Amino acid sequence: MKLIGNILWFLLVGLWGAIYYFVAEILLCIIIIGIPFGLQCFKLGKLMVFPFGKNVKTNFEKHPIANIIWVIVLGWEMALSNLIAGIIFYITIIGIPFGKQCFKLAKLSLIPFGANF
Repeated sequence: MKLIGNILWFLLVGLWGAIYYFVAEILLCIIIIGIPFGLQCFKLGKLMVFPFGKNVKTNFEKHPIANIIWVIVLGWEMALSNLIAGIIFYITIIGIPFGKQCFKLAKLSLIPFGANF
């Protein structure tokens, strides 16, 4: 199921989402101060490509200042978009597995510093 889910996710959602995160990474890495944030976008992009079968564990205490800056500048927008996409997938009933992955991505996009998957 993970293989089929990852293939369908990649074709329908993952490719475009990963491109979005990788472009954001490049733009953030252009400015020196944005490099740590760009690396977190890379982490999000990797999970966006094939999210099925991966668990996200957040650790806010590892980098609290960076996570607070992230939430204020980028995180709430990314988490909100993933939450809205997850709700839309849940409404369609057949998209519930995709909705679960969107909620996983919302968790990571809100607090990426110190998170593992």
